[in-house]
Amino acid sequence: MHYGLLLPAGQAQLPVTAVVELAREAERLGFDSVWAGDSLVRARAEPLTLLTAVAQATERVTVGTAALLPAFRQPVQAACAISTLDQLSGGRLVLGLGAGFPGFSEPEFDLVGVRFKTRFSHLDDVARLWRDLWTGTPRSFHGKVLHHDWLPDVPAPSRPGGPPLWLAGATPSALRRTADLYDGWLPYPPDPADYARGLTTIRSLSDRPITPALFATAFIADDPARGRQSLDTYCQATYARPLSVIGTIQTMLTGPVETVAAGLREYELAGADHILIRIAALDADVVADQLHLLAGLLPTNFRNTEPPSAFHPCREWIPTREIR
Repeated sequence: MHYGLLLPAGQAQLPVTAVVELAREAERLGFDSVWAGDSLVRARAEPLTLLTAVAQATERVTVGTAALLPAFRQPVQAACAISTLDQLSGGRLVLGLGAGFPGFSEPEFDLVGVRFKTRFSHLDDVARLWRDLWTGTPRSFHGKVLHHDWLPDVPAPSRPGGPPLWLAGATPSALRRTADLYDGWLPYPPDPADYARGLTTIRSLSDRPITPALFATAFIADDPARGRQSLDTYCQATYARPLSVIGTIQTMLTGPVETVAAGLREYELAGADHILIRIAALDADVVADQLHLLAGLLPTNFRNTEPPSAFHPCREWIPTREIR
């Protein structure tokens, strides 16, 4: 089992220099990876730029995006930037990729001139184009929505074939597309049973090795009411929606370290082998405190334990739709 940390790179959380130091501290504490998100709706450090600094400040951890929205970038220029980052990281880069947040991301797509209705085809086209550029010298590309009659050469990534591409999504379409095209799966279902079913579907559709990962939001608190309030405040600030809504869509865990560990253990038993944790906190001091508490989840403290059943604040709600 591998554990990663989503870096709090939004303007309301930590300045960029502090985020880089937090990544260094996560590496020191034993985390396996550090990740950066992507958004145009809210102020956020640009993830590829941020991870370039993080890669230079760290030695061991995987650096990744969770999730990068390729629609926000010119695809060929982005392939060049990603190759450069992969070289600077020594091949430690993984790209989690997404296609936006229904009911939330439409203005972002309008801003960059990409039709929201074709966002999945656009994402898959970009993934295929990047692979072509990283593995050879294609002179043209014609996908479902992307068409280029001429393509330049791009720098070769450090990792042959380029960094792994993980798809963030768990709809039936996303499962099929993961099996067909991507190297990893990065969903956030609130029920471990849904995770297990999705992973079984992917493996039934593909004979390629696909990394099963999980995106989980957590807040460690001995007081369950405080934990739920922290999750709700974070959901309101991040999505302008309450925990009662986001909790039907995403993995949300709170409670003491042992309780959160038990919740994550359920996903490990469901097949996840790389768990990416987002701290549900906006204050820099709280983020720092939570980071050190989360270190108690790392394998030396957690892997062989059998704690009591996890408290899932949203387990009683039934998922009704998916947000990416």
